[in-house]
Amino acid sequence: MKALQKIHSRFVPLPMENIDTDQIIPARFLKATTREGFGKNLFRDWRYINNDESMPKKDFALNQPQYTGEILVAGKNFGCGSSREHAAWSLLDYGFNAVVSSFFADIFKNNALNNGVLPVTVSDNFLQEIFQQGNESTLTINVEAQTITIDTTGASSHFEINPYKKTCLLNGYDDIDFLLSKKELISEFEKSTKE
Repeated sequence: MKALQKIHSRFVPLPMENIDTDQIIPARFLKATTREGFGKNLFRDWRYINNDESMPKKDFALNQPQYTGEILVAGKNFGCGSSREHAAWSLLDYGFNAVVSSFFADIFKNNALNNGVLPVTVSDNFLQEIFQQGNESTLTINVEAQTITIDTTGASSHFEINPYKKTCLLNGYDDIDFLLSKKELISEFEKSTKE
């Protein structure tokens, strides 16, 4: 996984509540067993008329050139619905490294963290403040300090993250990489128990 320490980027606003995993990545695209290629079908039914790539819906944020960046900002209750890990895969494959919302479904939140996508939970008021920014505005997410800042206004908010997952994100570790990083400590412990 890619190490995430600081993300400074413009953002894509999606001010809709209750975005479920079937809207993030429709079930008909879950046939692959590797993580690659899911990004092209992210929000597929919302992005195209009649599922036709030659007919993008002009009013959808991902189809508007002024909205770009590594951060998706979405309404409350993001990632609800089924527990498919493919939702996190599709966000990462599309190019998002973080999703900001005022509430995440627990399973989605864990799947995102396990795959290197940072879910940032902010208050409803701070979320609305982000949505009020122009399309040139940027956000800075500092994983170590656990802060998100609206760069144009300087407004900042603290977010919570599991300490273990924070270590993994900062170092680009998945669960196996984390264990391998402790190899010497594990060896020392094994030696001490044999004596």
